[in-house]
Amino acid sequence: MGILSKINGWRTKIFVWIGLPVIAVAGLIFGAHDLAPAWQAKNGGGTEGTFTAVHEECGRRNCEWRGTFVADKGGAERTDVILYDAPDGLTTGTTAPARDTGARSGVFSTAGGSTYLLVTGLTLAGAAAAVAWVVIIVRAIRRRAGAAEPSTPPTSFAPSA
Repeated sequence: MGILSKINGWRTKIFVWIGLPVIAVAGLIFGAHDLAPAWQAKNGGGTEGTFTAVHEECGRRNCEWRGTFVADKGGAERTDVILYDAPDGLTTGTTAPARDTGARSGVFSTAGGSTYLLVTGLTLAGAAAAVAWVVIIVRAIRRRAGAAEPSTPPTSFAPSA
């Protein structure tokens, strides 16, 4: 019977029916949009330019630099963007080489980093959660449909006398 026979506790039910869809949606929405730009930056694609640090925003576990990106060719500018994989020692007003690959919220440092791994992991987690959720739903529907069918078929279709 597999995993469906183990879905009996309220915590497990909440995870399966609420948690998995939330993980799937979050992973696919937040990860998939930046997946191609992150890999493009890792492989050296995109528009080269300069990131100028304006201010640093820190949360509980990490800090990120926000600032302005100006392309080397054409002078296209993006303001209030994040510098992914920012180099150590960046301070307000300093510049760092960066590349714009079309990521939703920022540009990538040319020094490289591991953002592409984070985005890939987030996207894969979302896809795995979506697949798992669909499999669980399909199995539950099949199990209920099987339980609704009569267990022994009639022995004769002839009218009884």
